[in-house]
Amino acid sequence: MDDTLTSTDWTLIQSFVAVAEHGSLSGAARALGRSQPTLGRQIQALETSLGVSLFDRHARGLSLSDTGSRLLPLAQQMHEAMQALTLTAAGQSKDLSGTVRLTASVFMSHHVLPDILARIRQTEPQIQLELVPTDATENLLYREADIAIRMYRPRQLDIMAQRVGSIELGAYAAHSYLDRKGHPEKIEDLFDHDIVGYDANDLIIQTMQEMGYSVSRSQFPVRCDNQSAYWQLVRAGCGIGFCQTSVADADTTVAKLDLDLNIPPLEVWLAAPQAMHQTPRIRRVWDLLVTELLAVQDGKSPV
Repeated sequence: MDDTLTSTDWTLIQSFVAVAEHGSLSGAARALGRSQPTLGRQIQALETSLGVSLFDRHARGLSLSDTGSRLLPLAQQMHEAMQALTLTAAGQSKDLSGTVRLTASVFMSHHVLPDILARIRQTEPQIQLELVPTDATENLLYREADIAIRMYRPRQLDIMAQRVGSIELGAYAAHSYLDRKGHPEKIEDLFDHDIVGYDANDLIIQTMQEMGYSVSRSQFPVRCDNQSAYWQLVRAGCGIGFCQTSVADADTTVAKLDLDLNIPPLEVWLAAPQAMHQTPRIRRVWDLLVTELLAVQDGKSPV
């Protein structure tokens, strides 16, 4: 390999790793936020630079060549080293101004965080905020986000994590649905009603089974995994559904169902790379998020 690598070549290595790990140019393009033609050109440029074919081309797309398979572990090591270098360098910044990139679930991003981020901006106008709503797990060590708000305890190595209480959940139905179908009075009555369920996600099924009730996906006549869209289905009267009480109790289109379900609460965690956690702007946003998220759980906003 030519030892006169330019900065562009680091990008080529990143592209090679992404295409190999995602199995396609389209998947890698989505992950990196680049266009598919750009990635195709970068792979060709790296192959030309190395003088080898990294992928076999066929009608179904790309597959790693024998040479590509041998080089991939080395490329992954280079990619991880580049990320560690960037992360450590970024963590040395002492300036409070700059950008902090946050990631959270789609539901939290739509229904909880907008008011919180507005108040953070008012408190610290020199800090710019980027929000990535996704139910996928962003890799903090790859700088896909500076701070993640999780509904579970992060287990990734080299990640600083702090539990910030828990969020209560409840069962709700739209007034329009209850006027049409009546009010369930006890848990067993749920099975005489339409329940809005998840599609591929089996969380509701597992929770109900742990409570001693045997249910299957087919018992949910309306199903959706996108949490924000799920809540809109409940609000529209598609059936009984489940939501964070801090959000649903403020919604006049629905009523809370007092069924003594004892749904386990969602833990709330903040996570950030250890190398970045003490960067002033990230630490400041972290501390403000702790205050704000605790206030949400108490049913009030900080003054």
